[in-house]
Amino acid sequence: QVQLVESGGGLVQPGGSLRLSCAASGSILSFDGMGWYRQAPGKQRELVASIISDGRTNYADSVKGRFTISRDVAKNTVYLQMNSLKPEDTAVYYCNAQQIEARTMKLNSYWGQGTQVTVSS
Repeated sequence: QVQLVESGGGLVQPGGSLRLSCAASGSILSFDGMGWYRQAPGKQRELVASIISDGRTNYADSVKGRFTISRDVAKNTVYLQMNSLKPEDTAVYYCNAQQIEARTMKLNSYWGQGTQVTVSS
């Protein structure tokens, strides 16, 4: 069973920085892709940033130039560095991992428990 454990959330002032971590129970290279999503109160969960197996990354327009997704294969951990934070970045941030079964092409999606990020003065 895949487990994803997020950490690093908290309260930060506008313009500040936070780094989120997502530690996986197994090798992150076993996943076809990993990403960070967020969900603000009353809003749908949205993709913030993703990284696929070959290392290519993708970002939501709202965070481009401010957030950076990266990974440490040796530590089985994916990070989200968040700079120049804004109040509208306030949300619960979730780590996600996706794995396609080679034989059946079934997509398995795994989620962490989420970590709260609050940007407020």
